[in-house]
Amino acid sequence: MEETVSSKTITPELVSLDVGLGDDKSAVIRDLAARVAAQGRANDPEALYADAWAREQKDETGLPGGIAIPHAKSAAVTQPSLAFARLTPGVDFGAPDGPADLVFLIAAPDNAAETHLAMLSKLARSLMREEFTDGLRSARTAADVVALVDEAIGEGEAAQQAPAASAASEAPAPAPSASPGDAYLIDGRPARIVAVTSCATGIAHTFMAADALTAAGAKAGVDLIVEPQGSSGYQALPQSVLDEADAVIFANDVDVREEARFAGKPVVRSGVKRGIEQPDRLITEAIAAAKDPNGPRVTATAAQGGTTQPQQLSWGRNLQRIFLTGVSYMIPFVAGGGLLIAISFLPFLGGYGIALAHGSSGVNNAVYTLQHYAIWNLPPEGLGYYLGAIAFEIGSVSLGFLVPALSGYIAFAIADRPGIAPGFVAGAIAVFMNAGFLGGLIGGLLAGYAAYLIGKPAVPRWLRGLMPVVIIPLGASIIASGLMLLILGAPIAWLMTQLTAFLNGLSGAGAIVLGIILGLMMCFDLGGPVNKVAYAFAVAGLAQQTDASFQVMAAVMAAGMVPPLGMALASTVLYRRGFTQVERENGAAAWLLGASFISEGAIPFAAADPLRVIPANLVGGAVTGALAMAFHVQSRAPHGGIFVFFAIDPIWGFLIALVAGVVVTAVIVVALKRFGTRTERVETKDATAAVPEPVAA
Repeated sequence: MEETVSSKTITPELVSLDVGLGDDKSAVIRDLAARVAAQGRANDPEALYADAWAREQKDETGLPGGIAIPHAKSAAVTQPSLAFARLTPGVDFGAPDGPADLVFLIAAPDNAAETHLAMLSKLARSLMREEFTDGLRSARTAADVVALVDEAIGEGEAAQQAPAASAASEAPAPAPSASPGDAYLIDGRPARIVAVTSCATGIAHTFMAADALTAAGAKAGVDLIVEPQGSSGYQALPQSVLDEADAVIFANDVDVREEARFAGKPVVRSGVKRGIEQPDRLITEAIAAAKDPNGPRVTATAAQGGTTQPQQLSWGRNLQRIFLTGVSYMIPFVAGGGLLIAISFLPFLGGYGIALAHGSSGVNNAVYTLQHYAIWNLPPEGLGYYLGAIAFEIGSVSLGFLVPALSGYIAFAIADRPGIAPGFVAGAIAVFMNAGFLGGLIGGLLAGYAAYLIGKPAVPRWLRGLMPVVIIPLGASIIASGLMLLILGAPIAWLMTQLTAFLNGLSGAGAIVLGIILGLMMCFDLGGPVNKVAYAFAVAGLAQQTDASFQVMAAVMAAGMVPPLGMALASTVLYRRGFTQVERENGAAAWLLGASFISEGAIPFAAADPLRVIPANLVGGAVTGALAMAFHVQSRAPHGGIFVFFAIDPIWGFLIALVAGVVVTAVIVVALKRFGTRTERVETKDATAAVPEPVAA
């Protein structure tokens, strides 16, 4: 008879006392994930472990006081659960004061209800109380631990009879427990500070940082109120509280929601974990910012919705972030337009000749004015030709937004919404001057930084409403577009002409070397910055509508299909026993992902075994890129993989290049795996353990 899974978040079966679960945090997380699955609360322990480990890789979950809270929202979780281990000896989870002996794995479903997320967040907040952690350390039995946790998260009998504790965002600021010293006074009174905390999952760190800051504020004698922005939502602080605040603390790993409310306030920004580990220092820095007339402020541009300011990152990382933001927003314009043009080239529509001969068919006719466009007529009079002309016109207009969209969203990445209009204008000026995508890049940077600098100074309240809609767009457009027209446009246009001539002149060894480089870039980080740079280069070139640009696009698309298809071939056909069951399932999905030109389908394999998978991907991608250029393969579609075969010419060359690279990748990864070890999963009664087992060569 099938056992019913308890509806409670934690049960004695999920508790381990005074045990050793491994020498490192990976082993501990894996064991706790297996325990959750063994109790019927997750359908795949490896998937839960992978999600929790991915979260751990972003930011270690060890906290001061010997605590660790690895956590994840995972599709593998079927019921919100807590698994607890009291470790002997402790294991290092990255806390500054040493190993952790109290470890909670917080497992939430991907689509967890708000009430469940709020309940799990209560546990995270309870861990900030010494009496709670002391109780966990002194508990004699698993049932004692469950009783403590039930009371903390509101599942105990006493908690169910009393109203649940309100969230920090709803509670009034605690009364100062001590008289503040002079360092904590502003104008002779205790400093007034508001803080916002948030983390990637919005379950644990968000609320622990909120409680740590609240406690530190009470200890210092300052008036501090926190707004936690968790996964279960948040309640905005009253605007009157924000208006009276002397300074703001943003302890966040994700964007602050509705940052416009804090415009003009002195600000201190940090990651959420610093709010847990160094709340006293953050309060001191916030008071110093409030007393410094030249200190950082929440600017008018940030107030329009963005939060990441240029000065927060190194110039190199910031520039990368800016360019990738522009490219990610530009791609839908290009993908839609490029595919429409590719569709118009279908033989039963217009064929390739429609690009030169469609004339006014798609512009001067509407459905109700058609006369001789009968479906049975041959081009250029058939209905199919007319529809092809319509598709070509829409696609051409959409592609015309390539440079303005790139420029506009580069400016958006710098100055948020006030940068969009001047960025689009600067991009349009680049098109007008034939400066191409290079002109769009430079115009977007000029517009974005002009908008950012114009919006940076604090302005009177009556002027704030005009800043993002009138003053910033007007001033930034004049500066950026003026510089493009008066100084920069002509040299950039000359440079684009030379670059186009260089690409058109590539042949033989030069074209093959370019294909190798593009193939390596596409397969290096599978959707990461290097991959996106190569793809952006190819997509931007489509606007030139030259044979060279079509060849670059074909080489990039073919090479980007190699990693997922290569992993699929290796894991499902050539060497199944060298991969785990989860990897074989991923391999089955990778067939479709690879065929669709979604390089990210190989990420699970690269993450699990990077030293074997990445080199194999690189060699296969280089082979495909080189062969695609050698066969002069052209693609007029920017995406779609094998499903846009009608836009690829010659298709036989594309398929040969693709198959060669896929086979090379699969053979190399299989060969590398046969010389190493593999992980064989052994099912036990209570958990799924992983033990290395040699593989015969």
